[in-house]
Amino acid sequence: MGPAYVQTFRAIHLIFAQEDMVQGNFLTSLAELETEFRSMNPELELTVRDPAQGVEGFVVVWNSQIAKHGPLGPCGKGGTRITPSTSLDEIRMLAQRMALKNAGAGLPLGGAKSGMRDDSNSPGFEKRFRRFTQLVAPILVERGGIFGGFGFDVGARPELPIWACDELKTLKCFTGKPLSMGGTDYDKEGIAGLGVATAAKAYLQKRGTDLEQTAFAVQGVGAMGAAVIRYFGVTGAKLTAVSDPRIGGTHRLNTFASSALVNALSTQQFDVAKTLLAEEASNISTDSNDVLYERVELLFPCALQEVIRGDNAAKIQAPLIVEGANGPCTVEAYSYLLSNNHVVVPDFIANPGGIIAAFVEMTSTISPEENVRSRGNVERAKTLTENKITANVAELCDLIAEYRVTSLEASRYLALRAMLRSKPTAQ
Repeated sequence: MGPAYVQTFRAIHLIFAQEDMVQGNFLTSLAELETEFRSMNPELELTVRDPAQGVEGFVVVWNSQIAKHGPLGPCGKGGTRITPSTSLDEIRMLAQRMALKNAGAGLPLGGAKSGMRDDSNSPGFEKRFRRFTQLVAPILVERGGIFGGFGFDVGARPELPIWACDELKTLKCFTGKPLSMGGTDYDKEGIAGLGVATAAKAYLQKRGTDLEQTAFAVQGVGAMGAAVIRYFGVTGAKLTAVSDPRIGGTHRLNTFASSALVNALSTQQFDVAKTLLAEEASNISTDSNDVLYERVELLFPCALQEVIRGDNAAKIQAPLIVEGANGPCTVEAYSYLLSNNHVVVPDFIANPGGIIAAFVEMTSTISPEENVRSRGNVERAKTLTENKITANVAELCDLIAEYRVTSLEASRYLALRAMLRSKPTAQ
């Protein structure tokens, strides 16, 4: 072994030692942020009841100080969940998730969530919902509180913003409203799905991937999945598998989806989609989860939470997973996927389009009439969504490369650093 070889070996060893030290410093910083986040308690927990009317509801504001330098002042924001099993514990967990998502989006907005234990399709619900908004009204940020107001979530109905805004005599108490109420109509416009599609596009472009050669699969053709198909499809990427119970389960395209099929799916014309799928695809399973195992470059789980678990993670073939649904991967699934060289862009980085649209509505200065004419809030929400998510994913890729960490570690670092160390601003 000659001197030159020894010198080269020592140089390489030194490089790896330095890289290990840099990675160690990053992971130490992340651990400190995680410990601080886990030690946090909600700033506000409220349970409201009106037994005479059968009303029971909850509001949790997880954090607000991240917003103190923003245009709204200290407050937290999230949607309103309405199910017969909604509980304070569930709303608390969701408020914590919103804190992570809002920070990950780079918004000066803390996390919050509200909810009712009710069935929104049951008789007399409108009266009960109106009463719930009355009971919660004193803590609204526009009345000096730290709760940013109501929004769409599981169990929502299109009439909710009409009822809430009418009951409280303000258009600022509910987000996701129609354009005629000064809103962004973000479900109809698919702004959350635009964000998920943007996250995938930004990651692949950062890695130098040819989008037109990228095959992708989508689980779920609800508001989120339909918008992902709509916005990611225009990049030139090829939809080669899709699933939803309303189209009969999982379908594998013979080649890739035609423009007519992409349009039918993205507009949720399920009867048209089924006719086209019969011509263009094979119905390989009635189980909508089977699309998760397709051999594609990119998988969008856009249906339910925890569909990728420890017992099925090994069947996932897509090297890149961009989460459209909230929490589609369990902790055990993350552990397997990340240790086997999959990249997962988690929901709190990929799908904050809804909360970005909510922030736009909360800070809008244009009238509802102007909003209908110009679509100003919609266009601002879409632009802000694309800009913020593109920038965040670019930084995510840089952290992964620089510190040799997983996509989840880099993502949590981005969100927790924003929440606990910096002062986000929105353009």
